[in-house]
Amino acid sequence: MSGTGLPARWRSVLPRLDEQLPPDRSGRAAGGSVQVNLPMELVRQSVQLKEYWEIPAEVADAYRAFRPTPLWRAERFERAVGARVPVYVKYEGGNISGSHKLNTALAQAYYYARAGVRELVSGTGAGQWGTALAAACALFGMKCTVFMVGGSLRRKPYRGTLMRTLGATVHASPSPLTDVARRSEAGVNSLSLAIGEAVEYAARTEGAAFCIGSGETYSILHQSVIGLEAADQLAGLDASVDAVVGCVGAGSNFGGIALPFFSAAAAAGAEPPLLVAAESSTTPKLTRGTYAYDHTDATGTGPMEAMYTIGSSYPIPDSHSAGLRFHGAAKVLSAMRHRDQIAATAVGQVEALDAGRRFTRSEMVLPAPESGHALAAAARLAGAGAEGNNGPLRAEKGVVVCVSGHGYLDLGAYQQLLDGELSNDRPDPEALGRAMGDLERVAQLAGAGAGHER
Repeated sequence: MSGTGLPARWRSVLPRLDEQLPPDRSGRAAGGSVQVNLPMELVRQSVQLKEYWEIPAEVADAYRAFRPTPLWRAERFERAVGARVPVYVKYEGGNISGSHKLNTALAQAYYYARAGVRELVSGTGAGQWGTALAAACALFGMKCTVFMVGGSLRRKPYRGTLMRTLGATVHASPSPLTDVARRSEAGVNSLSLAIGEAVEYAARTEGAAFCIGSGETYSILHQSVIGLEAADQLAGLDASVDAVVGCVGAGSNFGGIALPFFSAAAAAGAEPPLLVAAESSTTPKLTRGTYAYDHTDATGTGPMEAMYTIGSSYPIPDSHSAGLRFHGAAKVLSAMRHRDQIAATAVGQVEALDAGRRFTRSEMVLPAPESGHALAAAARLAGAGAEGNNGPLRAEKGVVVCVSGHGYLDLGAYQQLLDGELSNDRPDPEALGRAMGDLERVAQLAGAGAGHER
């Protein structure tokens, strides 16, 4: 850690894994190499077994506007949920995007700008990533185009206003601008489709590049500042935890808070804490999905990755946690889930929003609905325990949970909770079976790497 409390380096988990990640495949045909359109530094951050990566000075300067982020013991929340053990909160909502997404948006915009890209294009669910990307593009002098899940944009129009204030162009997805949207089934309204539109739009726009904020290994690397700071702050409080919790859409928030704890334990030859991914019960890839090769977007032309997935063709039920409505989990988290190095629990939106309400009343911080899932899981772990993918989960010393963003643009969801109008939409087992039925399962991981760089 630097003297200011801001980490000087990101920390990669790749050197601490026992086996390499399965290689990506072409989206058009099984097998073959995948051509990546990424700045080379992001490619290196995705594949090299190098543990520490220097944070560029320009990115560190931008981080200092809002980092380090606060961590505190949520004693009033503990009493509100009947916790047996302490609950510590790492809060990422205090920046222009209102979420952790800015950590990787700034890094990616920096690398893309250095590579000569003039416009970044992406898809966003709840709008936090789109806002973060718009802010990062503004800072580094780039154009920004965002395709936002239409249902989410209608519920949270001010997300679009904020992105446009930052200079971005915003399109509701499905839009009339892309072939992938025109071919989509009526009523499809998902992050996968928004990403598919962004992929197509970027491919045909000169000087533009598609970028993504959550599932890629480099984005999880950039988010390691969360866990690195949290570990340092817990040590400063002389606090001990045996469970780390974050919510999971594709996985950057959970990876950011959890994987530095895993790496530190592995480096010390110690047992890591329980790492618990809290996912939406409408999109239960880690608890009910399968480990298989699947598309990362709705075009079918992007790379296929080995991931825990419920199938990219699955019509995900609507919910107020758009940021969690992605069919698959990041390949690094999926590989760790496959080896039981992380655990997962599914949370319904009623329980999630109720946990958010309790947190608001006790800690005076309004969390995003996505973060409500993590708070609900933390409350379970600190209380009677949670049901995980491989059995009961329970903390015995303490829990640290990442509240990934604020909920000030999600008050419509809280209004429905207060009015008793909120309900849980559960996945259709037959539809899940169909969406996963033809996917190629991953039987085992590749061999271990030959070593790593410090």
